[in-house]
Amino acid sequence: MERLGSSRHQIDLTGPPKKHKKDMSEALKVPTMADMMAAGETPDILFWVGCSGSFDDRAKKITKAIVKILNKVDMKFAVLGVEESCTGDPAKRAGNEFTFMMQAMSNIQVMNAYEVKKIVTGCPHCFNTIKNEYPELGGKSEVIHHTQLVQQLIDEGKLKVEGGEFKGKKITFHDPCYLGRANGEYEAPRSVIEKLDVELTEMKRSRANGLCCGAGGAQMFKEAEPGNKEINMERAEEALELKPDVIATGCPFCNTMMTDGVKYNDKQEETQVLDVAELIAQANDL
Repeated sequence: MERLGSSRHQIDLTGPPKKHKKDMSEALKVPTMADMMAAGETPDILFWVGCSGSFDDRAKKITKAIVKILNKVDMKFAVLGVEESCTGDPAKRAGNEFTFMMQAMSNIQVMNAYEVKKIVTGCPHCFNTIKNEYPELGGKSEVIHHTQLVQQLIDEGKLKVEGGEFKGKKITFHDPCYLGRANGEYEAPRSVIEKLDVELTEMKRSRANGLCCGAGGAQMFKEAEPGNKEINMERAEEALELKPDVIATGCPFCNTMMTDGVKYNDKQEETQVLDVAELIAQANDL
């Protein structure tokens, strides 16, 4: 599977040539840090794509949505491309501190060399690791979650949001553990969703009392342990009790786990699972 950002040159996120639309103006071009620096330019922000957003076919759609938003507001941004490695979060959570240190130090060296000041990422795991664990290893960059950036763009009047196809729909938001409990961010994603003129409903366990989707702590990459029910099934059922049109997420791992839960309950025709960035991009026909 080809990784997004695998070229040192501009990256085309529209897919293989045979799938390209005739109107090439619709192509999403993403510059790499190497290209921008070679041209004597400095981006305002580095978009940290993350492993999931680079390799997973479903998560690539979230990556594209974020890029569309950044392009819409004419933000000067870049990605690391092949110079971006895993943050080391899965290794650290699985107990392999040595692998984490190797991956972290490599990433920090690259970002410091480019003098990266600010980072935006669509993955709360990357967000938490770069924000809270990289500084003690020499990391110097500020990092924000994509929902925080979108909220800022809306508040500053740089991004106008309309409900579009979601106007009047019932949406519930699943709090990612590393965005919510780990970093105290509950309002940004909800504020963005409310701008769509929708009915935002809360699950019985939400915000600080939210239930984990089951993917954190490297659990997504191991077999389930003995029990009566998988945790993502429990969480999906809790969301489906509200009969929502959309279960909104702010994490590619949560998206996968909630999607599996919705499919397990055979509710994929009634309920979509979409990232907040996808909601904004689709509602505004980006």
